Amino acid sequence: MNIIELVHEQRPQFLKVLSDNTIDFEREAAFAIQILQGNDYLRGVALKNPDSIRNAVNNVAAIGISLNPASKLAYLVPRKGSVCLDISYMGLMHIAQHCGAIQWGQAVLVRQKDTFEMGEVGTRPTHGYNPFDADRGPLVGVYVVVKTDSGDYLTHAMSIADVYAIRDRSEAWKSYQKDKSKTCPWVTDEGEMVKKTCVKQAAKYWPRRERLDSAVHHVNTEGGEGIDVTPEKMPEDEAAKFNERILAATTKDALDAIWKEAVVICRELGDRTTYDTLKAAVLKQAKFIDESAKEVAKEAA
Repeated sequence: MNIIELVHEQRPQFLKVLSDNTIDFEREAAFAIQILQGNDYLRGVALKNPDSIRNAVNNVAAIGISLNPASKLAYLVPRKGSVCLDISYMGLMHIAQHCGAIQWGQAVLVRQKDTFEMGEVGTRPTHGYNPFDADRGPLVGVYVVVKTDSGDYLTHAMSIADVYAIRDRSEAWKSYQKDKSKTCPWVTDEGEMVKKTCVKQAAKYWPRRERLDSAVHHVNTEGGEGIDVTPEKMPEDEAAKFNERILAATTKDALDAIWKEAVVICRELGDRTTYDTLKAAVLKQAKFIDESAKEVAKEAA
């Protein structure tokens, strides 16, 4: 069986598992064949392991992502003797937007000479840099900012040390360390992988969507990136103490300090539920503090 026949025989199964009706089999089959015919090694892997290309084509349908090279959302790549579907950070954000988890999003690298400051709850961070500067210094971190349906901005920032700690746990990096003659996206496309790592971590705090969860799970398992995104829950007594401290805060600075402390814990756990609950309490208390300040000013006048 040749490559064309191998891809086209998947049409019935592709349509059966299709999660997004805008994804057209004939177009995706053409993209897949174009990719395979343009890469002798990848084509050889597909012919030696035909089940892997079948699975990759079916994953395109099940996840709902296009192989269109112009879009740079997803690719077919060789991994451990198999052809695998790989999803870029742009692909993950595209899925998040398409399924309604977010309205808009951006992943940005931060370098040593840049200025970066997190904003207040629900606002965008401040990131200043000269895009034409050829020497902005070494990479120090990355952040992802998205806009929700409610109009709030959610920002997740990671130091490069935190990103590398995750990289070091991934199967792709471990395999490369054992045999550096192999290709590894952390070597060939480090910036993209840094952004992708941050996007996957940030997605824990976005509204949950099955397609997005499936895409993240796919890159963490079949993609060999090996990052556990199973959320844990903050203990109820600890969450209650945070809530009490929030209600007792009398200044915006005190409230902001409590919130930042809570966010660190929620992000480490991947606890979106407690994150949302405490965020609502913080916003409500911030409004109360503002109204109280207005009353005091009014009485003083």
